[in-house]
Amino acid sequence: MAFKAIFWDSDGTLVNTEPLFFEATQKILADVGVELTYEWNSQEALKKNRSAFELAYEKGIDPETIKILRKKRNDLYSKKLSNKVEICNQVIETLQKLHGKINMGVVTMSLREHFNIIMDSTNLAIYFDFFICNEDVIHEKPHPESYLKALKKSGFSKEECLVIEDTERGVKAAKKAGLTCFACPNQLSETNDFSMADKVIKDVSEILPFFNFN
Repeated sequence: MAFKAIFWDSDGTLVNTEPLFFEATQKILADVGVELTYEWNSQEALKKNRSAFELAYEKGIDPETIKILRKKRNDLYSKKLSNKVEICNQVIETLQKLHGKINMGVVTMSLREHFNIIMDSTNLAIYFDFFICNEDVIHEKPHPESYLKALKKSGFSKEECLVIEDTERGVKAAKKAGLTCFACPNQLSETNDFSMADKVIKDVSEILPFFNFN
C-alpha cells in the first residue's frame, strides 16, 4: 500500500538548523564556564533529548540563572535564524513533487517562535497542511504524543502515514506511535542508533517511490 500522508521533522530534516542551535547553546554556556561538545550534543541531546543546561546545573549554577541563560540562548538562536536558514538537500524538489497530492504536516519540538522564523525565511509553509510545535504537546520526543496528534490531524490510518526523522529520539517517537519511519541522518546525528527505523536514507528524495501519484 502506498503512503497517503507524511509527517516531517523540521530541524535537521527540512532545514539545517541544528548547528545553529548548538552554536547558540554552546556560546551561552561558555560564557558561564560550561563546555558543550559536539559529542555530548549528539549522544545526549539528539539521542536522548537531554538539555545541555543540565551541564550548567551539574556545575552548580542555580535554576534561576539557568532560566536566564536559556532565555539568552533562545534570543541568540532567533537572531541566527533571522540571518540565514539553509534548506536541506533535495527538500524543495521533493516537496514540490508531493505538494497537492499527499497530506503533509510538520512535527517539530521547536518553539513556535523559532519555527515561525524558519517558515518565514524559507517559504516552506506553503507545502504543508498542518504544524505541531513544542507548545502543542505536553511530552517531547521520544514520547509519541506529537506523532499521535499528527495522526489524528491527518485523518489517515497508521499504515497510511510515513514519518521522516533525523535523530534517534525522533525515530523512537514515531515508532512508539506505531508509524513507519525513515531516518535521514545528518552530520550531527549520524552517530545515533537508527536500528528502529524502517529504512535509512541519504536524502529525502528517496521517499518518492513509496507514494502513488496516480
